[in-house]
Amino acid sequence: MPRHKGDHEARRREVSGAVWRVLAAQGFGGLTLRAVAAEMGATTGLLTHYFPSKKDLVAHALTLLDERRAAAPGTRGEPAGLGALRAMLLDILPVTPQAAADNRIWVSSWDAALADPGLAAGHAARYARSRERIGRRVREAQRRGELPAADADDLAAAVQSFTLGLIVQALFDPQGFPPERQIRMVDGYLAALAGGRAEGGAADEPAGPGGVLPHPRPTETD
Repeated sequence: MPRHKGDHEARRREVSGAVWRVLAAQGFGGLTLRAVAAEMGATTGLLTHYFPSKKDLVAHALTLLDERRAAAPGTRGEPAGLGALRAMLLDILPVTPQAAADNRIWVSSWDAALADPGLAAGHAARYARSRERIGRRVREAQRRGELPAADADDLAAAVQSFTLGLIVQALFDPQGFPPERQIRMVDGYLAALAGGRAEGGAADEPAGPGGVLPHPRPTETD
């Protein structure tokens, strides 16, 4: 492994790259100090300078997942309201090979998190932040009359639960839940939510085929 004297950040990026490659190839079950050291062509002793224990390594891997999601490229002119909520959900779901790989890594982390209170708390915080992001879009859609004036926090939790459930089904049965079906199910779910909006709302736009609201599909997550 090349030396980067005096460049701690460069070395840390190198370690992070090795962690991600091990995750992509082996999932969280194969994420060990030895495996990452072998991927780097380094000794476990060098790696423990950055991660004294496997728990520290797993925590860093989860941080990497967050960073990758936050860095996902968006598109210009993201729609507002219900369209923005749709865009967020489609960006999370495994509708592309990269999104499927990221979700496989994420779901494989649940076992480690459930066995460790600290990691479990981190997961709970991540899902809470996700609900907050969903909630912002729900409230905007409510202001625009596109969603009913129900409890926005409950709606956000329901949307998140629907999305997580669809992710799991698509990962375990990719042939039964191909990208086009996932997209169709999201559209049907959002159309059903929108169907409960107050009469005379601002979002009385014509539906597309099958009653699906005609929103485009950008990829911005936040």
